[in-house]
Amino acid sequence: MIELTRLNGAPITLNSDLIKTAEASPDTMLTLINGEKLIVRETCAVVSERVIEYRARLLAAVARRAPTY
Repeated sequence: MIELTRLNGAPITLNSDLIKTAEASPDTMLTLINGEKLIVRETCAVVSERVIEYRARLLAAVARRAPTY
């Protein structure tokens, strides 16, 4: 889950697996896999970075739990 900000300033926590596309037009519009569209304050680059950081944290957590032989 990543934290973003709607245009009205309200925070939103989004399951990043639901993001299909991110477009800057000039606001950042996220299209979700169900067709819903969200406009957020963050740039496309920031959204991408948050998704990458979130997935890196998940992979690191899995690696810590993996048995070592």
